[in-house]
Amino acid sequence: MDKIIDKNELRRGHIKQWLLRAAWIIPIIICVVWGISYVGGKSVKSSDISFATVEHGPLETAVAASGRIVPAFEEIIISPVASRILSVYAQPGDSVREGMPLLQLDLKESEVALRNLSDSYQVKQNQLTQLQLSNRSTLDELEMLIDIKEMDVNRLSITVDNERRLDSLGSGTGDRVRQAETAYTTGKLELKGLRQKLANERERLASLENAAMLELGNSRRELEMMEHTLSQGRIPAPHDGILTYLSNSIGSTVAAGEKVAVVGDLSNFKVSADVPEGSSYKVRQGADVIVRIGNIELNGTVANVEPQSTSGAVPFTVTLDDASNSRLRPGVRVQLYVSYGFKDDVLRIPAGSFYSGPGAYNLFVADGSSSLERREVKLGDSNRQWIEVISGLAQGEKVVTTNMTDFEKYSKLKIK
Repeated sequence: MDKIIDKNELRRGHIKQWLLRAAWIIPIIICVVWGISYVGGKSVKSSDISFATVEHGPLETAVAASGRIVPAFEEIIISPVASRILSVYAQPGDSVREGMPLLQLDLKESEVALRNLSDSYQVKQNQLTQLQLSNRSTLDELEMLIDIKEMDVNRLSITVDNERRLDSLGSGTGDRVRQAETAYTTGKLELKGLRQKLANERERLASLENAAMLELGNSRRELEMMEHTLSQGRIPAPHDGILTYLSNSIGSTVAAGEKVAVVGDLSNFKVSADVPEGSSYKVRQGADVIVRIGNIELNGTVANVEPQSTSGAVPFTVTLDDASNSRLRPGVRVQLYVSYGFKDDVLRIPAGSFYSGPGAYNLFVADGSSSLERREVKLGDSNRQWIEVISGLAQGEKVVTTNMTDFEKYSKLKIK
């Protein structure tokens, strides 16, 4: 009679069988995976890769930055009035001459304002003329009264002398002498008062004329300013150059003081660049700069560094030693290397396109003459020629500097 096997014992038996199978299946899987990583897609042609040898040497440290070529001198033209664009006479990129009209604004309101200012100026000018005539008449009347009073005082002086002489001869009286003397003294006081009044009136009327002349001068300046505003209504080019920007949408409105055009002098150029905030401390005014345009390099100097960052980058400007080089074109993107230090002896490798700044990299290193192995390498400072090796490589080793992104999943490669 068959014996019923316990369920727990059956379960233990099944588990034991699976463990026995796993004992030989898992190594096979590992070998397959290793084979895929080492054999499948594992080869690279020697002609497709290039090597750099790790060596010791000096390193002039530089920070990489990007920028673009801009005119060394640009003038921004603003709208003189709030208006709208009626006509456009040029387009960005055109060569312009000094005084050449760029666009026409609607200046009807400004023309009305000019006529009003002109009328106001004429009114003030007429008022000043009338005031001057009135003042002259007032002063003439006072001068005439003074002349009359002087003659009257002279007559009273003669009367006093006559009364005194008659009194001395016994023909006159003391009362008559005193009356004549009183009249004479009163006349002199009145003459003095008229002279003082004339002096005061001259000062007062001169002050009124000066105030009127100042008001007329202000009116004239307002008129001249409006005339200048109207003369700028066609937005003339301020100097010879290239029109790099223009508000050329006919019918659009512009505010007073709004930028409507930019004219640049394209005989000389500079570089407008920026560097990431984390590296901005390495950029200093006066530092030497190498500007790379295609396959040529130009020397330059950091002219100024902006104190504030914009969108995670710090802007700075570079002046060029050869600012009129024929390769310079506005808007061309360039690569810059700003010097900031020097190291006497470091482990270094030639610069390559794989480098994007200090940090850790997975690079392929030659393992003998027929294979490559992936290795984590820590890189430091750099310049346009060399990159500092901090760890992961030894002197004399050969590292692949070719772009190896197609082999990122492999830890080893064979060289065909």
